[in-house]
Amino acid sequence: MKKTQLLTRIGSFAVRRRRLVLSFTVLFMVIAGVLGTRAFGVLQDEGFEDPGSESFRADELVGERFGGGESDIVIVATAAGGDVDAPDAVAAGTTVSAQIAAFDGVDTVTSYWSANSPPTLRSEGGDAALVLVDAQGGSAEDVLGLAEDLADASEEQGSEVTLAITGGEAIGNAFGETIEGDLARAESIAVPITLVLLVLVFGGLLAAGLPLLVGVIAVLGTFLSLFVIGSVTDVSVFAINLTTALGLGLAIDYSLFIVSRYREELAAGRTVEGAVIRAVETAGRTIAIGALTVAVSLSALLLFPMYFLRSFAYAGIAVVLTAMAASLLSLPALLAVVGTRIDSLRLFRHRTHRLRDGFWYRTAKRVMRRPAAVGLAVVAVLLLLGTPFLRAEFGNPDARMLPESSETRQATEALQAGFSGDASEAFPVVLDGAGDVAAALDGLAVNVSGVDGIDRVETVTGTYSGGERVAEPGPASAAFADGEGGWMSVVPSIEMGSPEGQDLIAEVRDLPADGEMFVGGDTAGLIDTRSAIADRLPLGLGLIALATTVLLFLLSGSLLVPLKAMILNLLSLTATFGAMVWIFQDGNLSGVLGFTETGTLDTTTPILMFCIAFGLSMDYEVFLLSRIKEEHDRTGDNDEAVAIGLEKTGGIVTAAAAVLSVTFLAFGTSGVSFIKMFGIGLAIAVLMDAFVIRGTLVPAFMKLAGNANWWAPAPLRRLHERFGIREDDDDDGWDGDQDGEPLDGPDGDRNAPALASTSE
Repeated sequence: MKKTQLLTRIGSFAVRRRRLVLSFTVLFMVIAGVLGTRAFGVLQDEGFEDPGSESFRADELVGERFGGGESDIVIVATAAGGDVDAPDAVAAGTTVSAQIAAFDGVDTVTSYWSANSPPTLRSEGGDAALVLVDAQGGSAEDVLGLAEDLADASEEQGSEVTLAITGGEAIGNAFGETIEGDLARAESIAVPITLVLLVLVFGGLLAAGLPLLVGVIAVLGTFLSLFVIGSVTDVSVFAINLTTALGLGLAIDYSLFIVSRYREELAAGRTVEGAVIRAVETAGRTIAIGALTVAVSLSALLLFPMYFLRSFAYAGIAVVLTAMAASLLSLPALLAVVGTRIDSLRLFRHRTHRLRDGFWYRTAKRVMRRPAAVGLAVVAVLLLLGTPFLRAEFGNPDARMLPESSETRQATEALQAGFSGDASEAFPVVLDGAGDVAAALDGLAVNVSGVDGIDRVETVTGTYSGGERVAEPGPASAAFADGEGGWMSVVPSIEMGSPEGQDLIAEVRDLPADGEMFVGGDTAGLIDTRSAIADRLPLGLGLIALATTVLLFLLSGSLLVPLKAMILNLLSLTATFGAMVWIFQDGNLSGVLGFTETGTLDTTTPILMFCIAFGLSMDYEVFLLSRIKEEHDRTGDNDEAVAIGLEKTGGIVTAAAAVLSVTFLAFGTSGVSFIKMFGIGLAIAVLMDAFVIRGTLVPAFMKLAGNANWWAPAPLRRLHERFGIREDDDDDGWDGDQDGEPLDGPDGDRNAPALASTSE
């Protein structure tokens, strides 16, 4: 049964209406360039919490009902003379507190110099004090900007107190600014290296430049999609780096498939128009199925309640579709214009050789001579590399993930080192529906302050430490309660992102309370987020497995091939996840890569990496499988089909993987350590899949399975005959020479050259 004629129509349209297509492409690039630059203005730096969780409810109640909670901005004011109680420091500190309180958008200011000098806001050395700022609604960013201006002025003018700014709003803003700078640096690294790789692949500047141009279209489309989606719903700023890398890499990968096939069709004697249409029909099929596979993998992120994860699905799916559209419409129109000049500006030519003399053909044959030994050895190594993931610990992003040069990070570390407890990690405990609110809060505060790891508790009835009240309530204490309930601010003395901090939250949650108790804060949110991920993970994995099985069955007509593909992809990811624990959690290579180990991985990182890497691996699987299936349908010889399929795809898959890994590695230069981990981790996953999985395990497994690779029950065979995705009958996949033996290389058969090809 012939495949759908949709791709033929798309190719024909791009050729016949090339000027129209290119005009709309230019218009799209202009619009995307203008609107896309506004993307950072609509992106958010939050989204790590489950909005249906206890911790989210606690933070919501504190903010909306009591007007309190974690301070948006924490200012560490250091006295020039080393004593915050000296008259000059008191005068300067009081002035600063009043100036900040006068800012538009400031709700409350709690300062050491304006709140009866509470000892909890004074450093243990007496040289610094705190100013805690709560902003109204969405004004926190504006207030932060004004506070930063004030801090700069205090340093320039030699004030009696110098100001350093931290707190949730400051840390989030620092992440955003760092990522924005990282993006420009990563693109300046990735683009020239990618161009060099493409020149090595194609041997000429023009052929190499076309995929890069499509990559630029995809990047601009990424910014546009982020701006549009971010204007409608919450989208995390952290999505921008990864989706930009994904868009650039996929667009270039897809373009590699199209341009390589186009040059091969020209070499086979087709006209320009015929070669373009044929390239879209054949390579376009792989692109469409591969893009759909990546989109399905990313769509699993929509199942999770945290909009941080959903952001990658929104943006990633849009980016994949943009890359696919540019490759199937804009690129064919460009090829129709370029015509036979595709190999102009050639720098060198790749040598051609008979297909059965090719590196990948010989590699497949060697593996299939001892498939069990090779397969077991490679699987054992991959499992061994994955063992560090068994001891993975998870945490939330914090200031340590910023560069050491970040002023926000330095202020956070000064706060943690110099003050009793860590006011920046204070978390709320809310009590609702108590009979006697004051008595209930008093009893609960006594119990909470007695928990190991708690420095102090502040509530309506005073300040508590070590299981007893140590200070009477002040004028601001009334805000901790209303007629139906109240809350308390709990300041820890330990690092809350650590396992000990998570145990502390669990212990507080187990305490008895008169009424309904909600524990909030970042660490409670981490625990709830982990629970939400665990609850929805089976459904997400099931969705990916089902969709992948259906797509690969429609392509291959087999039940075993989809199962094999999923197992091999999981094996490659075990090694990648193990490497991430060894490098980033344990801190190995921290000096080389320039980050500070925290002893944890970001909770959402494995989910993101799995969905993206799994989709990319399936992209390459589709490309390889389609060629193997063509050969098997033509000859019925399983072993020869595997070897020829690998030879015809090995060069272009390794080239595509190298290009994609460059874009990811460029984002591995990020100053934000978990963005660095994304980039490096995905680069490892892509290279592991292209070189190890495709080169060894695929031929080994398919040799061991033999003709069972293509088995399916009779009802499913009939289903595939009717709905399966097939190549057109007018092309058998071979471009033979005079001896009937296909040639290898861009000037011979349909295999793009590997990066290691020799040149004349």
